[in-house]
Amino acid sequence: MNGMIANTSHGAGAPLQKRLRNVGVFAHVDAGKTTTTEQMLYASGRIRTLGSVDAGTAQTDFLDVERERGISVRAAVTRLEWGDTLINLVDTPGHVDFLAEVERSLSVMDGAILIVSAVEGVQAQTEVIWDALCERGLPALIYVNKMDRIGADPEGTLRQIHRVLGANAAPLQAPCGAEGGFAGVAPLAKFLDGGGGIASEEEGLVLPSDKCLRADEGREVEEGWEVEPYRTLLLEAAAEADEELLVRYLEEGEIGANELASRLPELTRRRRIVPVLFGASARGIGVRELLDGLARLLPCPSGDPTSPLAGVVFKLEKDPAMGRIAYVRLYEGTIRNRDSVHNQTQELAEKATQIRRVEGRRSEDLGILEAGDIAAVYGLSRARIGDVLGAEAEVPGGKTLAVPLLTVQVEWPPAADYMAVVAAFQELADEDPLLDLQWIKEDRELHLKVMGPIQIEVLTELVKSRFGLDVRFGAPSVIYKETPARTGEGFIAYTMPKPCWAILRFLIEPGERGSGIVYRSLARPERLLESYQNEVARRVPEALQQGLFGWEVTDVKVTLLEGEHHVWHTHPLDFVVATPMGIMNGLAETGVRLLEPMLRFRLSVPEEFGGKLMNELVVMRGEFSAPELHGERMEITGTVPLATSLDFPARIGSLTKGRGIWSSSYAGYRECPPDVHAERARRGVNPLDQAKYILAARSALS
Repeated sequence: MNGMIANTSHGAGAPLQKRLRNVGVFAHVDAGKTTTTEQMLYASGRIRTLGSVDAGTAQTDFLDVERERGISVRAAVTRLEWGDTLINLVDTPGHVDFLAEVERSLSVMDGAILIVSAVEGVQAQTEVIWDALCERGLPALIYVNKMDRIGADPEGTLRQIHRVLGANAAPLQAPCGAEGGFAGVAPLAKFLDGGGGIASEEEGLVLPSDKCLRADEGREVEEGWEVEPYRTLLLEAAAEADEELLVRYLEEGEIGANELASRLPELTRRRRIVPVLFGASARGIGVRELLDGLARLLPCPSGDPTSPLAGVVFKLEKDPAMGRIAYVRLYEGTIRNRDSVHNQTQELAEKATQIRRVEGRRSEDLGILEAGDIAAVYGLSRARIGDVLGAEAEVPGGKTLAVPLLTVQVEWPPAADYMAVVAAFQELADEDPLLDLQWIKEDRELHLKVMGPIQIEVLTELVKSRFGLDVRFGAPSVIYKETPARTGEGFIAYTMPKPCWAILRFLIEPGERGSGIVYRSLARPERLLESYQNEVARRVPEALQQGLFGWEVTDVKVTLLEGEHHVWHTHPLDFVVATPMGIMNGLAETGVRLLEPMLRFRLSVPEEFGGKLMNELVVMRGEFSAPELHGERMEITGTVPLATSLDFPARIGSLTKGRGIWSSSYAGYRECPPDVHAERARRGVNPLDQAKYILAARSALS
């Protein structure tokens, strides 16, 4: 193996957890994730023929819509072997419209490969993923791809990684040339594999003392190939990451090869250092070295196969013959064919009929899933994404990345089978809960939440190819939210018409931005039984789904101050009816303020277009800091409302003669200016119309 890092750490007889790596491949769209994954599968011998994203033959793009469009829509799990290491590799979508798939993959990984284009550098999705990796404490390798492309700038990309991501990036290689002259990578850090570098009895990193050799052919570095700047960056990063190494570097100007070797894996896993590698995946250059780094530097999963079960469902698919397929990451315990699996989230048990490894259209029977591993479990027909299997305490959490900001209505031809359309979208919503399907039966309407226009196009094609249905979507509208304008109280005495009795008094207060719904009860159990209080607690979030303007109410504190039941007349369902009336009465008292979604953006344009673009941003109510100059280009960062910038990505080409680069990501909700008003039609009867609402709740409306 000619790779930079020889994997000699684990023998084939080692426990599964020690040999295993669960690694996600993440990047901004078009940075080369799927191509890199394909090359890794080919280099490992997992596939015999290289597929192509453009030709629609990539192993991990198996949906018809992925093959036709040349983009990844769903996360794809595949398995390969590299030396003695088993790797569960997850190729994730790069487009922001499919960020939910990325989020679900992040939640079950132990490490990551973050791919950055040497041409475009750090982009919006790259930042979002990096923040999520930091929040979850996941170690990562950064792979700078497309070194053979015109405009490739490895040194500039490294500077941007330091500046934008704040990562202590340590290049383990120096690229041999760039653009058309890219010839390979020169190893600055080499794990002892019997060839090259300084001999040592210790396994570990070797810094060649006088020459850097090309990793692919072992030739000496040619004139013009800059090596020393990258070597200096590596030593400085190592010194910054470890106090003892810092002392050594300051005193001696060097760090011993074996000393650095022994620290590098640990520093990577503790996220004190982020190794950077270079390559051109389309030509297969740098891929073997990337696999070596993955196997040697990223951590193995923890977990005990003999412990009580703990796992999570992170992906769902549908098999025409076998039904629902639940992809499970197991943290503790073991599942075997025919085992009864307890779904803690839904408080039910189902039997695992089969355990298989599924890769695209191929699958193989495993019969067993052990702690640390990932597999497809059949038989969990009621499982939903995010369901915890077994003990919840062992399943790690993480903040939400994907927030749908647009809503669309599904439309279909008059001759279409209405119920078939409903069933199709219910199935898709099971596989992607963020679609948040809303079926208004009385009006025969379907509404979805989406991330952007590309997702809408993909859904149209997916419904056609998978279900044979022709559907269209109405124009997307921005999802606003509401929040209380001030503190107030809501009261309801639901005592007529008999038999019923439910009296509630709520305190409603504005919450901090981003806090969501915070609920508590101060009601005395002798006046309002605990069981009735629990019913109120369950119904408060439902009651806040539609506020005074028809939007979801958020950033609100709701306190049940007091309540009363009647020993004879009260039924638990009385509080199902009363809670929305009490909440809406309170919102009418407090009033609401409208919140709009904001985007964090980065705009890179030639300096000559800077003034025009800043004027456009001002018109869109954008806020931005002073522009930064990088060569002949100007970079502007800031925030802008989604509502005013929906068409800006399409316009930027004409505004900059095709030379502008716009990237954006979700930045939270902010209060709208007073002149912005947005209202949508309420679904169902408004609880403020109490008489009509009670009749509707009792199914007494004609």
